[in-house]
Amino acid sequence: MRALSIMQPWAWLIVAGHKDIENRTRATGVRGRILVHAGKRVDLDAMTEIKAGRHPVTGRPLRLTLPGAFPTGAVVGEVEIVMCVTDHRSDWFVGDHGFVLRNPLEFAPEPWRGQLGFFDIPDDTARRLVPLTPASAGQGRLI
Repeated sequence: MRALSIMQPWAWLIVAGHKDIENRTRATGVRGRILVHAGKRVDLDAMTEIKAGRHPVTGRPLRLTLPGAFPTGAVVGEVEIVMCVTDHRSDWFVGDHGFVLRNPLEFAPEPWRGQLGFFDIPDDTARRLVPLTPASAGQGRLI
């Protein structure tokens, strides 16, 4: 299954259903479900903003129940890419291109080495990933 490495806290914001677009400098033709890999690097400015209760893009108040930890170097969920845009109304959109996201699913972190750009994780590994909430188990899984 295809995967994409994303820095924390952005990876968590996506799989927890808060962030509906992933900003990138290049367009993609990838559509469908992908695994979200939390890279080893953390966006410290964004982390500071969300921990202070501010939206890291707009600066407006942001009310979230934050997790106890933001795992890195692990697959943390999956999401569906439905389109790639150069403009979007989402508060999360900035930059050149945005991958519009739907149907996030958060997993218990599974350690995995990330890569730049899209990369493949074997289907047998993807099948072993464990959703964090029973209610979300199996939603949209294509494996």
